[in-house]
Amino acid sequence: MQLIDIGINLTHDSYDPDRDAVVQRALAAGVCHMLVTGASVEGSRAAIELSRKWPGLLRATAGCHPHHATEFDAAAAAALRELATGPEVAALGECGLDYHRDFSPRDQQRQAFERQLELAVELRKPLFLHQRDAHADFLALLRAALPGLPREPDGSLRAVAHCFTGNRDELLAYLELGLCIGITGWICDERRGMHLRDLVRLVPAGRLMIETDGPYLLPRDLSPKPASRRNEPAYLPHVAQAVAAARGESLAALADHTSSTAARLFGFRETNLEPE
Repeated sequence: MQLIDIGINLTHDSYDPDRDAVVQRALAAGVCHMLVTGASVEGSRAAIELSRKWPGLLRATAGCHPHHATEFDAAAAAALRELATGPEVAALGECGLDYHRDFSPRDQQRQAFERQLELAVELRKPLFLHQRDAHADFLALLRAALPGLPREPDGSLRAVAHCFTGNRDELLAYLELGLCIGITGWICDERRGMHLRDLVRLVPAGRLMIETDGPYLLPRDLSPKPASRRNEPAYLPHVAQAVAAARGESLAALADHTSSTAARLFGFRETNLEPE
C-alpha cells in the first residue's frame, strides 16, 4: 500500500531540527510522495529547494496564501510566475480566500486570488486551493475563471479544494464545478469534524485525495500522540483509515484510488529515496 500526502508544510520551522527524519518516517509508513506547500514567494522557493533535494519523492506548489495577500504586488506576481514554470512545481497555490482570520484585507485577497487564477489559465497548471468562511466569493471567482482553467479528459478541473472542512452544500457545489477534494485529519476531530464522515461518501473515486496539512491538524484520536503535538506525513495512514472507514471501503482500495488521483493531478512518477 502506498499513499500520497497532497498537503504538507514541510518548510515550516518546526521541522528544522529533524526534516530528513520526518521524510524517512513518512517513507517507512508507506507515504511514497508528498506535495510541499508554498504559501508565499519565499515559501515557494523553499518548497522548490526541498523538492530538488528529494526529486520524485517531493514536488512543490508555488503560490500566495490569502494570509499573505498584502505581499502580492506586481513584483511578487512576476516572481511567482517564474517559479511556477519550474519542473519541480506541480501546482499553483496555496491560493484562495480566508475570511475566518482576515489576516489580509478581503479586497486584496480577492485580487491576489484572481491573479493566480489567471496564471493557472496562462501556464496550464493545476490549482491547490484554500477557502475558509468565504464560500460565496470563492465560488464566484472560480466560476468567472472557469472557461480557461485546465481540465482533465473527463471534464473535471485540474484543481483541489485543499483541507475541505465545509458543509454539504459547499461540497456539492465544488463537485459540480469539477473540483477534487482534499481531506485531512479534521475528519478525526470529534468536536468539529464528524460531519465529514458522512460527506466523504459523496465524493466519487477519482476526485478524492488525502493529506496531513502538517505540522497542523494532528488527528485528535491518534494514540499515542507525539509529545510535540506536531503533525507529519507518517500519520497519513491514520487519516486514510478514518476516510476508508467512513466510506465503507478497504484501506487498500482507498489508498489505490486516492494515490492514483494525486499522481495524475500532480505528476508524481518515480521516487528517489535518497536526498541529493
